[in-house]
Amino acid sequence: MAQRRVPRWAIWTGIPVFLIALLVAFWSWDWFIPLAEARASAALGRPVKIEHLHVRLGRVTEVSVDGLRVANPEGFPDDPPFARAERAAVRLDVMAFLRDRSIVIPSIEVTRPVVEARALEDGRTNYAFDFGQPAGETAEPRPPSAAPRIGLLRIVEGQAHVVDPRLKADFNLAVATRSEDTPDARIAVEAKGTYAGQPITGTATGGAVLALQDQDKPWPIEMQLANGPTRVNLQGSLRNPLELQGADVRLEMQGPDMGLLQALTGVPIPKTPAYRIAGQLDYADGRVRFRNFQGRMGSSDLAGTIAVTTGGAKPNVEANLRSSRVDLADLGGFIGEEPGRASTPGQTAQQRRERARDEARSRVLPDDPINFPKLDAANVHLTYHADRITGRNMPFDTLRTDMELKDGAITLRPIALGVGTGKIEGNMNFVPEEGGRLRARADVQFQRLDVSRLMQATNTFEGSGRINGRGHLEGSGRSFAELLGRGSGEITLGMSGGNLSALLVDLSGLRLGNAILSALGVPGRTTVQCFVANVGLNRGVAGLRTVLLDTEDVIVNATGNVNLSTERMEVRLRSESKSFTIGAIPTSILIDGSFRNPDVGPDMSELAARGGLIGGLAALVAPVAGLLPTIQFGVGEDNRCESLVRRGRPVARQAR
Repeated sequence: MAQRRVPRWAIWTGIPVFLIALLVAFWSWDWFIPLAEARASAALGRPVKIEHLHVRLGRVTEVSVDGLRVANPEGFPDDPPFARAERAAVRLDVMAFLRDRSIVIPSIEVTRPVVEARALEDGRTNYAFDFGQPAGETAEPRPPSAAPRIGLLRIVEGQAHVVDPRLKADFNLAVATRSEDTPDARIAVEAKGTYAGQPITGTATGGAVLALQDQDKPWPIEMQLANGPTRVNLQGSLRNPLELQGADVRLEMQGPDMGLLQALTGVPIPKTPAYRIAGQLDYADGRVRFRNFQGRMGSSDLAGTIAVTTGGAKPNVEANLRSSRVDLADLGGFIGEEPGRASTPGQTAQQRRERARDEARSRVLPDDPINFPKLDAANVHLTYHADRITGRNMPFDTLRTDMELKDGAITLRPIALGVGTGKIEGNMNFVPEEGGRLRARADVQFQRLDVSRLMQATNTFEGSGRINGRGHLEGSGRSFAELLGRGSGEITLGMSGGNLSALLVDLSGLRLGNAILSALGVPGRTTVQCFVANVGLNRGVAGLRTVLLDTEDVIVNATGNVNLSTERMEVRLRSESKSFTIGAIPTSILIDGSFRNPDVGPDMSELAARGGLIGGLAALVAPVAGLLPTIQFGVGEDNRCESLVRRGRPVARQAR
């Protein structure tokens, strides 16, 4: 029987069909893993590994990978890697691409992603990517393409571990999308660990991640954060989330010390008492703004707007602040002193201990080093105005200043303190030097200082007159105590007319008893003819060159020196009575000892007979005459100091 031959067409048709069937039976998308890994590794600039690749073809094609792993850059350990995920799936609308070349991604889903974000002490990080030019691409610019339209992003049980020794940070983040209360899956984050060396916990929820692209739909955001004792609460919405614009967000912050906010904000802030402030947060003109905030800081209120620009080498901060009532003790952190008082509300146990330490130490001038790294951490322009100054024994009424901090150098131009109808106003400059020191210069004017207001600070409400003068200071040091203790300069003060009640106040802050003043021959109430003081500062030692008080009853002269470095003084007060006084002690009054505990009493070592008014007045008037041209007493004031000079000159001629 003849054998039947297979038609040639069947052979040519059957072999391809068989091969296709064989290919379909044994097809695996894993064959394309090397190509996918190579393309992903080239794009990210580090090795990318995939265990399995799956593709489901159709009008909407789904591409998924299992066992995704993104390695660390060189210099970091291989395990754990930078990122890994059990599964990542992307659905692509193929027909939309074929129709108009638009990229439509209906959904992205990532299952159990884990990110290990690390930084080293030298500043290197494993989360900084170098997106190089893909292989075969030229460097010629290409026309921009439309952004992909993404429908839904779903994250299932995501985790992140963040470690940065420079920030003293080691915390974990749990990240997931939730759709229990809304059809749009919202992003939810929980944090726990340490930041800035303190425990940190927090929760944050936001709108659907992909809704960030929709500028016409407000994107809700809510966050509660606790970093040590600092509490931050943020709630509101953003109209344009990707640019932080169209914000309707309320930010509340509270804690025992604003200085702790530097770790969270990057903005240098001195130590403060306990605070609580709230305001609106937005982003405009390239700046993050905390605007129209109000709150309290210690015993003071605080309001204003702070804007921070972070695009340059260091943050630029613009702050416009004001207080209706301020206790200057709350601002002590700006000069290296522990802020607040023992009675300031909201103090922590540590702040109470530091306050007790300050009050127990023998020094009066603040000697805590100024934190110079903070000074160089940002450029700051600050304007501040206090309508009323309160606090124990404060002779000041108002405060205003305009401060510029640039590259570590501080300029206060001006700084002004109101005293009754007068003021103390000046310009100050602080420039950093080697060894952590500041070079300081201050030029100050005293304009019509109200003596009655100065006396109120010592709980005595009698006295009148206006003090004028000027002064300048230069020095270098790590603290304000060291600046003064090594400084040089001069101060000149004068008053013409007025009256004093028992002279219970002087500019050094000492309050002398009636018995001592009676010993000087000063009556309970007297009219001031002239007061002139000229004090020179040389390397921290203030020498009383001329200190003269001429009343209608006595002339009081002060001599001696005050050492600002050792905080000790030796000052003698001597009076010349214009009439016979039975109770006057025939010797000087000596004020010596430390600033904290001065001793006041008759100078028993002075046994020489008193020289009398004729010789004393002649010796005292000469320096007064030289100082008068440097003191602006004010238009219309009775310059009685000129009368003292006229009286002294004839006496001097008679003595010759």
